[in-house]
Amino acid sequence: MAKSLRYREDGTFKIVQFTDLHWENGGRKDALARGLMERVLDEEKPDLIVFTGDVIDSGACDDPRRSFRQAVAAAETSGIPWAAVFGNHDTEVGITREELMAVQLEFPGSIAEHGPAGITGVGNFTVRLCRRASGGATAPDKALFFFDSGSYGTTRAGGYAAFARNQIEWFMRQSALLADESGGVVPALAFFHIPLPEYREAWESVTCYGTKFEKVCAPPVNTGMFAAMVEAGNVIGTFAGHDHINDYWGELHGIRLCYGRQTGYNSYSRPGFARGARMILLEEAKPGFRTWLRLQNGKAVHDQPGHRPAKRKN
Repeated sequence: MAKSLRYREDGTFKIVQFTDLHWENGGRKDALARGLMERVLDEEKPDLIVFTGDVIDSGACDDPRRSFRQAVAAAETSGIPWAAVFGNHDTEVGITREELMAVQLEFPGSIAEHGPAGITGVGNFTVRLCRRASGGATAPDKALFFFDSGSYGTTRAGGYAAFARNQIEWFMRQSALLADESGGVVPALAFFHIPLPEYREAWESVTCYGTKFEKVCAPPVNTGMFAAMVEAGNVIGTFAGHDHINDYWGELHGIRLCYGRQTGYNSYSRPGFARGARMILLEEAKPGFRTWLRLQNGKAVHDQPGHRPAKRKN
């Protein structure tokens, strides 16, 4: 059964998204990432911490298990519930997703789940966000979906992995179950590592807010996860990482497609592109959400620059 969380007494629920730590062996740059996370947690005091993949760079780790434990230590010691989904670099070398999930589940603060057998990936699960006055009931006011977006494509198309058909079918079943429990569509957020192809479409077709300094490294094949989300009518926002120097969001067919802000210091970036985190604020009985960035210098960025797509020629 899916885990449940509750709103604060003031009816709010705040999530912090850390992404692409690329933690190695606890060196100087890892220490910078931990300091950033601790500062963000102290300043924002969130109710949930989500790592959206590439928590570690397994190919650079002497011991991937030890590195993962180091990477999530700031979350665990904070006492705030947390969960991590996996990216393409987490299990490239020396460890499998099953083994890394076993490490994650060692921690009492982790709310992650292995996910159902027979579904592609490790760490496909849901979390219910319940109303304050719901007592022992589990009927959700919001839902959080966590997905394993995979690593690299296994078809002749190559590139990065796309969501599998059984993951999409699982999402549709879970969405229907949530709607049955609550008597209607339950607004939901979705967290994963590799951006959907629609992230590119959003930048090219609607006004987006934030910056795009590299191409959208989405799967070359569109298997239809976004279409399923539109059909289900429940997802109001998605949150990905993977592309370190993109941090924009744009709304497409009622879904806000959001990038996180690169948190780690080991991998590529861009001069002047400060590390940080994305914040998300949900309110009880309200369908939308607010989002902003919190940067390494402590600055909160609530208004990102707008980008209007170029007019297309007929």
